[in-house]
Amino acid sequence: MPRVRFLLLVSALSVVAIGAIFARLSATAEEQAAADDTPLQVVTSTLSPKQVVLYDELPGRVAAYRRVEIRPQVGGVIIQRFVEEGARVDEGQILFQIDPAPLKADLEIAEAGLKRATAAEAHARRNLERADMLLAKNVSSREQNDNARNELALAGATLAEARAVVERRRLDLAFATLRSPIRGYMGSGLVDVGGVASSSSERALAVVQDVDHVYLDLRLPAARLDAVQLAAADGVGSIEVLNPDGVPHTRPGRLKSSDIVVDSGTGNASIRVEVENPDLSLLPGMYVRVKMPRGIISNALLVPEEAVLRSNANEAQVVVVRPDGRAERREVRLGDAVGGRIVATSGLNAGEVIAVRGQDRVQNGMTVTATQLRQDTPTTNGQL
Repeated sequence: MPRVRFLLLVSALSVVAIGAIFARLSATAEEQAAADDTPLQVVTSTLSPKQVVLYDELPGRVAAYRRVEIRPQVGGVIIQRFVEEGARVDEGQILFQIDPAPLKADLEIAEAGLKRATAAEAHARRNLERADMLLAKNVSSREQNDNARNELALAGATLAEARAVVERRRLDLAFATLRSPIRGYMGSGLVDVGGVASSSSERALAVVQDVDHVYLDLRLPAARLDAVQLAAADGVGSIEVLNPDGVPHTRPGRLKSSDIVVDSGTGNASIRVEVENPDLSLLPGMYVRVKMPRGIISNALLVPEEAVLRSNANEAQVVVVRPDGRAERREVRLGDAVGGRIVATSGLNAGEVIAVRGQDRVQNGMTVTATQLRQDTPTTNGQL
């Protein structure tokens, strides 16, 4: 009897447990059904046409606006140096002084030769005057007169040569004082006092660079060269320079020139941008990035990057929310990236509402609940 009662108790407990399980499954099914009827929540954005300037961001190197190597035109020992490395110099400022004593001695020798040539020319002129007088009185021959005339011509040539030598020695003495031909900043590696200056030396005494303006040498695909040149000619956008730390430079750039030869290996063309550099934040040799305008789209539809989905065939898709609250997955064609958005070239119309968040769970025809996204302005590649 006890065994029978035990079996009956177990059976009763089993029936209760099975009933509880069925009740739970029923409740879960009801909850799932209720959930399926709840529209998905998505965040949306309304497409409105905007004017957008397209940019190419290109790498480049900084070069000095003007760079001059100071080289001596005369030899000698440097007895004075008037500048230090990194100093700012003005045009015409004295940089070095070469010992002028040997050059002064050469000038004095040349001046003595000029005096000698001047006296010889004067003597030859008086001889010709006497020869002309004697020839007029038939006292001397024509040959003697010709000789006197020839001696005067030779004396005149010698005098001209002596004058040229004096002028050259004066120039040499002036060249002993080396001045800066431009305004700029002294580079490193200046020759010290006591060094020997030589016009045939491969090493420059100093380098002066004008970096109040600088050039930015860039390379871009040759196919985009015409667009960049046309945008610059039409004044589309402004050339923005990003310093090595990524911070925008304080002054816009200006397209200075472009090469007419395309690199056969890379297919790139070279362009040069000029930019003011008052704070000297751009120094020769630095690596920078430059945003070059290359076109403008008057009525661009900008799609946030996070709104773009990919189909199994890797086609771009965007979820469009219709006025009745139903969603539609639509294939679109995308163009240039503009900041955190992409220009839609086809597949979308102005005024349509697209899902930018939560759209990855949406299927065609599904009802959704939309929350409008605050519109932000792109700040990097495009300009509204």
